[in-house]
Amino acid sequence: MGLVVLIVGLVVFFASHVFVTARDKRAALIDRLGTGGYRVLFSVVSLAGLALIVWGYADYRVHGWIQVWTPPAAMRHATVGLMLISIVVLASFRIPSHIKTWTKHPMLASIKIWAFAHLLSNGDLGSILLFGSFLAWAVYARIAAKRRGDLGAQVAPAGWTNDIVVVLAGVAAYLLLGFYFHPYVIGMPVFAGA
Repeated sequence: MGLVVLIVGLVVFFASHVFVTARDKRAALIDRLGTGGYRVLFSVVSLAGLALIVWGYADYRVHGWIQVWTPPAAMRHATVGLMLISIVVLASFRIPSHIKTWTKHPMLASIKIWAFAHLLSNGDLGSILLFGSFLAWAVYARIAAKRRGDLGAQVAPAGWTNDIVVVLAGVAAYLLLGFYFHPYVIGMPVFAGA
Protein backbone atom coordinates (compact mmCIF):
# COMPACT_ATOMS: atom_id res chain seq x y z
CA MET A 1 0.00 0.00 0.00
CA GLY A 2 2.78 2.45 0.93
CA LEU A 3 4.54 2.06 -2.40
CA VAL A 4 1.31 2.86 -4.27
CA VAL A 5 0.72 5.97 -2.13
CA LEU A 6 4.35 7.01 -2.72
CA ILE A 7 3.93 6.68 -6.49
CA VAL A 8 0.64 8.61 -6.47
CA GLY A 9 2.31 11.33 -4.39
CA LEU A 10 5.24 11.54 -6.81
CA VAL A 11 2.87 11.82 -9.78
CA VAL A 12 0.82 14.58 -8.12
CA PHE A 13 3.88 16.51 -6.92
CA PHE A 14 5.77 16.35 -10.19
CA ALA A 15 2.70 16.95 -12.35
CA SER A 16 2.30 20.32 -10.62
CA HIS A 17 6.00 21.09 -11.03
CA VAL A 18 6.20 20.00 -14.67
CA PHE A 19 3.10 22.11 -15.38
CA VAL A 20 5.09 25.19 -14.32
CA THR A 21 7.48 24.62 -17.23
CA ALA A 22 4.59 24.81 -19.72
CA ARG A 23 4.68 28.61 -19.70
CA ASP A 24 1.72 29.20 -22.04
CA LYS A 25 -0.62 26.95 -20.06
CA ARG A 26 0.68 28.38 -16.80
CA ALA A 27 0.05 31.95 -18.03
CA ALA A 28 -3.48 31.01 -19.12
CA LEU A 29 -4.22 29.55 -15.70
CA ILE A 30 -2.83 32.65 -13.97
CA ASP A 31 -5.07 34.82 -16.20
CA ARG A 32 -8.07 32.73 -15.19
CA LEU A 33 -7.33 32.38 -11.44
CA GLY A 34 -5.21 35.46 -10.81
CA THR A 35 -1.68 35.28 -9.42
CA GLY A 36 -2.88 34.66 -5.86
CA GLY A 37 -5.33 31.96 -6.91
CA TYR A 38 -2.71 30.24 -9.01
CA ARG A 39 -0.20 30.26 -6.16
CA VAL A 40 -2.76 28.85 -3.73
CA LEU A 41 -3.73 26.08 -6.16
CA PHE A 42 -0.09 25.26 -6.92
CA SER A 43 0.75 25.19 -3.20
CA VAL A 44 -2.21 22.99 -2.29
CA VAL A 45 -1.48 20.46 -5.05
CA SER A 46 2.25 20.44 -4.27
CA LEU A 47 1.66 20.01 -0.53
CA ALA A 48 -0.87 17.24 -1.17
CA GLY A 49 1.68 15.45 -3.34
CA LEU A 50 4.39 15.97 -0.74
CA ALA A 51 2.14 14.67 2.04
CA LEU A 52 1.37 11.54 -0.01
CA ILE A 53 5.09 11.07 -0.70
CA VAL A 54 5.97 11.30 3.00
CA TRP A 55 3.08 9.07 4.09
CA GLY A 56 3.66 6.50 1.35
CA TYR A 57 7.43 6.33 1.89
CA ALA A 58 7.03 6.01 5.67
CA ASP A 59 4.48 3.20 5.28
CA TYR A 60 6.61 1.50 2.63
CA ARG A 61 9.67 1.54 4.92
CA VAL A 62 7.69 -0.20 7.68
CA HIS A 63 5.48 -2.62 5.72
CA GLY A 64 6.66 -3.05 2.15
CA TRP A 65 10.44 -2.87 1.91
CA ILE A 66 11.74 -4.31 -1.37
CA GLN A 67 15.53 -4.57 -1.60
CA VAL A 68 16.73 -4.30 -5.21
CA TRP A 69 20.47 -4.16 -4.59
CA THR A 70 22.84 -3.67 -1.68
CA PRO A 71 25.08 -0.62 -2.08
CA PRO A 72 28.71 -0.96 -0.95
CA ALA A 73 29.27 0.42 2.56
CA ALA A 74 31.57 3.14 1.19
CA MET A 75 28.62 4.71 -0.62
CA ARG A 76 27.29 5.88 2.74
CA HIS A 77 30.42 8.01 3.17
CA ALA A 78 30.03 9.40 -0.35
CA THR A 79 26.43 10.34 0.48
CA VAL A 80 27.46 12.14 3.67
CA GLY A 81 30.10 14.13 1.76
CA LEU A 82 27.85 14.99 -1.16
CA MET A 83 25.15 16.17 1.22
CA LEU A 84 27.46 18.82 2.62
CA ILE A 85 27.90 20.17 -0.90
CA SER A 86 24.15 19.94 -1.54
CA ILE A 87 23.24 21.93 1.57
CA VAL A 88 25.88 24.62 0.95
CA VAL A 89 24.59 25.01 -2.61
CA LEU A 90 21.01 25.20 -1.29
CA ALA A 91 22.07 27.91 1.18
CA SER A 92 23.11 30.07 -1.80
CA PHE A 93 19.55 30.03 -3.21
CA ARG A 94 18.57 33.40 -1.71
CA ILE A 95 22.02 34.92 -1.13
CA PRO A 96 23.85 36.54 -4.06
CA SER A 97 27.28 34.90 -4.14
CA HIS A 98 29.89 33.36 -6.37
CA ILE A 99 28.46 29.95 -5.42
CA LYS A 100 25.02 31.00 -6.67
CA THR A 101 26.51 32.37 -9.90
CA TRP A 102 28.56 29.23 -10.46
CA THR A 103 25.58 26.88 -9.93
CA LYS A 104 23.16 29.11 -11.93
CA HIS A 105 20.07 27.47 -10.39
CA PRO A 106 21.19 26.50 -6.88
CA MET A 107 17.93 24.86 -5.77
CA LEU A 108 17.90 22.55 -8.79
CA ALA A 109 21.62 21.83 -8.40
CA SER A 110 21.08 21.03 -4.73
CA ILE A 111 18.19 18.68 -5.49
CA LYS A 112 20.26 16.87 -8.12
CA ILE A 113 23.16 16.40 -5.70
CA TRP A 114 20.79 15.35 -2.86
CA ALA A 115 18.96 12.81 -5.02
CA PHE A 116 22.12 11.38 -6.59
CA ALA A 117 23.80 11.11 -3.19
CA HIS A 118 20.86 9.19 -1.76
CA LEU A 119 20.67 6.88 -4.78
CA LEU A 120 24.28 5.90 -4.07
CA SER A 121 23.49 4.58 -0.60
CA ASN A 122 19.91 3.31 -0.92
CA GLY A 123 19.22 0.18 -2.92
CA ASP A 124 15.56 -0.41 -2.12
CA LEU A 125 12.75 0.10 -4.61
CA GLY A 126 11.01 2.93 -2.73
CA SER A 127 14.22 4.91 -2.41
CA ILE A 128 15.10 4.34 -6.05
CA LEU A 129 11.66 5.63 -7.06
CA LEU A 130 11.77 8.58 -4.65
CA PHE A 131 15.30 9.82 -5.27
CA GLY A 132 15.35 8.79 -8.93
CA SER A 133 12.17 10.80 -9.55
CA PHE A 134 13.59 13.90 -7.89
CA LEU A 135 16.83 13.56 -9.85
CA ALA A 136 14.97 13.13 -13.15
CA TRP A 137 12.70 16.10 -12.40
CA ALA A 138 15.62 18.38 -11.44
CA VAL A 139 17.47 17.49 -14.64
CA TYR A 140 14.29 18.12 -16.67
CA ALA A 141 13.62 21.43 -14.88
CA ARG A 142 17.17 22.65 -15.51
CA ILE A 143 16.94 21.78 -19.21
CA ALA A 144 13.53 23.47 -19.43
CA ALA A 145 14.91 26.61 -17.76
CA LYS A 146 17.82 26.74 -20.18
CA ARG A 147 15.52 26.26 -23.20
CA ARG A 148 13.30 29.15 -22.16
CA GLY A 149 16.35 31.39 -21.76
CA ASP A 150 16.45 31.42 -17.95
CA LEU A 151 20.20 31.41 -17.44
CA GLY A 152 20.00 31.77 -13.66
CA ALA A 153 22.32 33.93 -11.62
CA GLN A 154 24.72 35.77 -13.94
CA VAL A 155 26.69 38.26 -11.89
CA ALA A 156 28.48 37.56 -8.63
CA PRO A 157 28.76 40.34 -6.07
CA ALA A 158 32.12 41.94 -5.41
CA GLY A 159 34.11 40.24 -2.69
CA TRP A 160 33.63 36.93 -0.96
CA THR A 161 31.70 37.88 2.19
CA ASN A 162 28.43 36.41 0.93
CA ASP A 163 30.17 33.17 -0.01
CA ILE A 164 31.51 32.87 3.53
CA VAL A 165 27.97 33.45 4.85
CA VAL A 166 26.63 30.80 2.43
CA VAL A 167 29.24 28.24 3.50
CA LEU A 168 28.72 28.91 7.22
CA ALA A 169 24.93 28.77 6.87
CA GLY A 170 25.20 25.59 4.78
CA VAL A 171 27.52 23.88 7.26
CA ALA A 172 25.25 24.85 10.17
CA ALA A 173 22.17 23.53 8.36
CA TYR A 174 24.05 20.37 7.36
CA LEU A 175 25.00 19.67 10.98
CA LEU A 176 21.45 20.33 12.21
CA LEU A 177 20.01 18.05 9.54
CA GLY A 178 22.60 15.35 10.19
CA PHE A 179 22.49 15.34 13.98
CA TYR A 180 18.82 16.13 14.61
CA PHE A 181 16.48 15.97 11.60
CA HIS A 182 17.70 12.84 9.85
CA PRO A 183 18.03 10.54 12.89
CA TYR A 184 14.84 11.65 14.63
CA VAL A 185 12.49 12.44 11.74
CA ILE A 186 13.77 10.05 9.06
CA GLY A 187 14.91 7.43 11.56
CA MET A 188 18.36 6.95 10.05
CA PRO A 189 21.44 8.28 11.84
CA VAL A 190 23.86 10.08 9.54
CA PHE A 191 27.08 10.38 11.48
CA ALA A 192 26.98 7.25 13.68
CA GLY A 193 29.71 4.93 12.46
CA ALA A 194 30.53 7.24 9.55
